[in-house]
Amino acid sequence: MSLEAAKPPTAAPSKDLSKGRAIRVMVVDDSAIIRGVISRWIEAEPDMEVARSCRNGLDAVNAVVAADPDVVVLDIEMPELDGISALPQLLAKKPKLFVIMASTLTTRNAEISIKALALGATDYLAKPESTRDSNAAETFHRDLVSKVRGLGARAVRTELSRASALAVKPLSSASIDGAAGIASPYVLRRMSDKPPKVLLIGSSTGGPKALMDFLPAIVPIIDLVPVLITQHMPPVFTALLADQLSRACGRPVREGIAGERVNAKQVYIAPGGRHMRVVKQDTGAAIALDDSPPINFCKPAVDPLFKSACDIWQGHIMSVILTGMGSDGMRGGKDIVAAGGSVIAQDEASSVVWGMPGAAAQAGICAAILPLNQIAPRLIRLFSGSRL
Repeated sequence: MSLEAAKPPTAAPSKDLSKGRAIRVMVVDDSAIIRGVISRWIEAEPDMEVARSCRNGLDAVNAVVAADPDVVVLDIEMPELDGISALPQLLAKKPKLFVIMASTLTTRNAEISIKALALGATDYLAKPESTRDSNAAETFHRDLVSKVRGLGARAVRTELSRASALAVKPLSSASIDGAAGIASPYVLRRMSDKPPKVLLIGSSTGGPKALMDFLPAIVPIIDLVPVLITQHMPPVFTALLADQLSRACGRPVREGIAGERVNAKQVYIAPGGRHMRVVKQDTGAAIALDDSPPINFCKPAVDPLFKSACDIWQGHIMSVILTGMGSDGMRGGKDIVAAGGSVIAQDEASSVVWGMPGAAAQAGICAAILPLNQIAPRLIRLFSGSRL
């Protein structure tokens, strides 16, 4: 199905609001076709509704208070006021707003999207380059609904918690650390006694901002062991993110290159659109890239990196699962734990979406569940030899 051929549902489904109100979405795009298609997709979902449809950033800024959306799908290139200019104004009027930047996949738009993430946008979507590309349209449809639901559900839960006098603060607002003996609603494993020889990181929604804060704090570890990252991102984006991360931490960060040796003092990030694994090379490890189908609807995916590392470093692996939708990284984390390594997950309160780290926590594979700003200090102690 092409975007142009998208049809409205024959009958609007009844909204399933048993878990709270509908997720309110503002659609901002100068294309009437795109606005119409996205609006129909949103209205077809039982837990979503279109709060407002706007033809440019200026209309969105003027309407955001009255429309009161939870999520904004924001185009980049628009007349009068483009997306990157509208973004700070939208956030100024509604600071807790979730904004998904949407653009065709060009280097310029990728650069703008990366800048938007640094300015407070939550996520990004790659529009199909052709409105008649049915596979791309289906992927765009699936990803849009998934991202809106994940972000919007958090907004609704937060609002309901604040409104309820009986609301309970999430246990994850404080660290949950097996070594510290802190009570946890999750089964926590003992931190591995094996000294880690590599650090693996998986992240998705909210990950670029989290990585910008996290990598500068783990420079002593980067200097000690290889660091490998899988961040869910399309092609072009990952190279730009690597440049930003390199400037932030003062160490080389770049996309992994097939066949290159994995060494300390270097951070490797999976290139968009390719799965990154590690393979044995002489007495060490090397990068392997492949173009196999998506895993967990993701490409690159975290699980291939985590699973392949077990063949190289066995139990001498420290892995961190940061903010993100879905459950990618959980199965690979199970393999790491089975091999004798450890998993640390970001906590719910500091995550944009507690999908990936939450799945790891619920699977009982974590040795600690920590706020983002507590993970780096904990890792530095672990890599220095402390088990506490």
